[in-house]
Amino acid sequence: MIHVTKSVTLMKPRAEVYQFWRKLERLPSFMIHLASVTETSTTRSHWIANAPGGALVEWDAEISGEKENELLAWRSLAGSEIQNQGSVRFKDAPADRGTEVQVELSYDAPGGKAGAALAKWFGEEPSQQLTDDLRRFKQVMETGEVVLSDGSLLGAGEGATAERPAQAPETVEQS
Repeated sequence: MIHVTKSVTLMKPRAEVYQFWRKLERLPSFMIHLASVTETSTTRSHWIANAPGGALVEWDAEISGEKENELLAWRSLAGSEIQNQGSVRFKDAPADRGTEVQVELSYDAPGGKAGAALAKWFGEEPSQQLTDDLRRFKQVMETGEVVLSDGSLLGAGEGATAERPAQAPETVEQS
């Protein structure tokens, strides 16, 4: 199994951060590898993720542990295309600086070691992907949107401008 642990600090109260994450259907708003998450009950959900090469993988998961405003743990159900488990911990950051969010994730890569190597080659390395997801989560929580620059690898999103070549600065004539 591949194991990844990452964390981020957000300038938001712990209860607000927890409540946002707990609504699992919101996760694709900042986890770009997720196509969708559908909550099928209060403890079960169906996940569809983008895989390297344009493929989709699906699995069902259940919440295996929950402590409001502190912990949300999950595991995939038997028969899922990707076996995975993990947890998200929420705690107050030191010096009243918001909330620390720590994500631990373990999963079997589709295709085993070869699949993991292929994912890394396509820029889908789990550690970097989780770092990017948490950076976007911080943006969503603190600004209400994921901020994309003109040169973003994600392309120009709604409200963003298309990429353009560099241009020389305008000259100002002095009199």
